[in-house]
Amino acid sequence: MSDLAKRWVVAAVGVPAVLGLLYLGGWFLAVPLAALAALGALEVDRLSAHAGVAPLPALGSAGTTTVVLAAGWQPTFMDFAPVALALLVALTCVSLVGAITLRAPESKPLSAVAASLFGVLYVGLPMAFVPLLHALPETHGWSGGSVWAGALIVALPLAATWLGDAVAFFVGTAWGKGGLAPSISPNKSWIGVWGGLTGAGLAGAVWYLVVSSRLPGLPVPGVVGAVGIGIVLGAAAIAGDLAESLLKRDAGVKDSGTFFPGHGGILDRLDALIFTLPAAYVALLAMEAAS
Repeated sequence: MSDLAKRWVVAAVGVPAVLGLLYLGGWFLAVPLAALAALGALEVDRLSAHAGVAPLPALGSAGTTTVVLAAGWQPTFMDFAPVALALLVALTCVSLVGAITLRAPESKPLSAVAASLFGVLYVGLPMAFVPLLHALPETHGWSGGSVWAGALIVALPLAATWLGDAVAFFVGTAWGKGGLAPSISPNKSWIGVWGGLTGAGLAGAVWYLVVSSRLPGLPVPGVVGAVGIGIVLGAAAIAGDLAESLLKRDAGVKDSGTFFPGHGGILDRLDALIFTLPAAYVALLAMEAAS
């Protein structure tokens, strides 16, 4: 089967699964998301190993799972933040104890601790924003009684990320000649950036036109405001893509893994969302505060 065919199979299975989980919400969403994030943290460990660092076994994946589940348990930022902070402090202490018992001074214990905690910060915390975003309509009075309210909010960073990436790819392939970050990702071009930002802004506008009547309390100030959010998310997506490319280049690998046939690893699919999910949450709350 060709890579293109594999991509279509993954999309045919993955898109309905994602929609179903977003519709159900709650633990139906948090548990599979935590499992996916844990596998992403294991990919961070493998990248670290390729770069010559040996993280502490399973600490990153266990911590990532716990952080995402904590967001499912306490799906508002004010309730989640103290729990997350306590978990990060506990993980830091556990990782230091693990370094004492499992790493000799010559085996880079500082790097091992840093790499283990990085997996939690890089994958776990951003993925925790999915339950937080999903809960926004209910906790902030935006839902209007719609059973799809949480899914519609999470759709904003998903749409901006995926449409922006698609437009950037096609525009960059047709007219780009590199130049954005040659040492990190030689094929990425400035015209691809402008195409990606345009696609993300368009995704924001379409998203608003679809959801505004279904979420009467939505604080986004019209189509123009939605385009602005889309462009911000498009810029965040590009930064996330480059950040993962930097990690892979340091590790000397093409893909972070092989979890998705034809697509690469979990981090290869989540790289942009790692930046856009928190950015969407902050942007929506900032617009609510300004309204």
